Parts: sequence; C-alpha cells; structure tokens
Amino acid sequence: MISRSLLVLTIVLFSGFNFQSGTRANIWVIQKNCFLKVSGKTNVNSFNCVINSYAKPDTLTYFRSSTGPLKLSGSLQLDIKDFDCYDQMMTKDLRKTLKYKEYPKMIIHFISLKRYPKFREKPDAITGFVAIELAGITKQFEVNYLFRSDGPAAATLVGTRKINFSDFNLDPPRKLGGVIRAGNELNVEFDLKFRIVD
Repeated sequence: MISRSLLVLTIVLFSGFNFQSGTRANIWVIQKNCFLKVSGKTNVNSFNCVINSYAKPDTLTYFRSSTGPLKLSGSLQLDIKDFDCYDQMMTKDLRKTLKYKEYPKMIIHFISLKRYPKFREKPDAITGFVAIELAGITKQFEVNYLFRSDGPAAATLVGTRKINFSDFNLDPPRKLGGVIRAGNELNVEFDLKFRIVD
C-alpha cells in the first residue's frame, strides 16, 4: 500500500508545479529552424555573421506566478565553427577571435522575462535577462525581445542585444595583416521558434 507522503509527492510532480516556489512549470520546445546573427563594423565596411540553423531541439521551462518576472530555465548551445560571415577570411578570423578550438560553444542561458508575453500576431515588445557564455567568460545582459504568435501552439521570440568583444576579454578580429579592423561593438540577434507545451 502506497504511503501518504509518497502519494502527495507523486501528485506534486505530475501536476507540473515547482514545489519550492509554488509556481506552475510549463515548457516551450525550441524548434530546429532557429538562427543567430552577429553584426558589426570595420574601418572599411560592415559585416554579418550567422549560424543559420540550430541543429539540436531543446526546451525552455518557464515558471508562471501571479507576481514578479517570468522565470526561465534552459539554454541554447551554439557551435562557434558554424558561424558563416560570407567571407572566408572574416569567418576564419571571427572563429579564431572567439577561441573556438578552446571554447567550441557559445551558450545563451535564459534567466527571465519581465512578464508573460501576449499571444497575438502583432509583435509584443518585452524585455528579459540572459547570461551569455563565450570564450570561457559568462556575462549577464538585459535583452529586448519581440514576441509573436504563429498559431495556437507556436510562437517566435526574437532577441537583440549589443555586446562588446571586450566584455569577454577578446580583441576584435583583424584581417589582411591588420589593415582591416573590426570595431569593438557587436549586435547580437537570435530568432527562436518554438512549440508551446502547457
């Protein structure tokens, strides 16, 4: 005969509630057709480098409560070697700058959203916090998001944030012996498409 305490624990686990916080845990399943783009400027022109697809489906868990921000748990782990700057030399220099052999992944850890987003076709502007792990250093940033509903159980979340190479103790890439030099600032944009599981 099952004990009363075990029965209570089973009910808590299967109800989808976080026991410690008393908030309900729900899941967004990240789809494969996501991308990350970084853009910047050199002393000659501008550049864009992209990771065109996120090969590993993953999940974000969020904890809804009546007060305070929406807490998130989950991350994107992106392979630095998948960056493509549409210029062979620039691509090689960016990967080298980001120390991809020593630290092969750029990881975006999701921390929170200011509130639960509005599900509608018109984009909903919202802010949140992430921690970006790059070249062995992790920094927390506030991110601007646009949230758009793509149907009853699908949505897109586009996040943008300006960061600096120096935030991660990195020197901007150079090519042609230093004749062309990238600036310190990068604009990071990630486009997440996900399926909503309540």
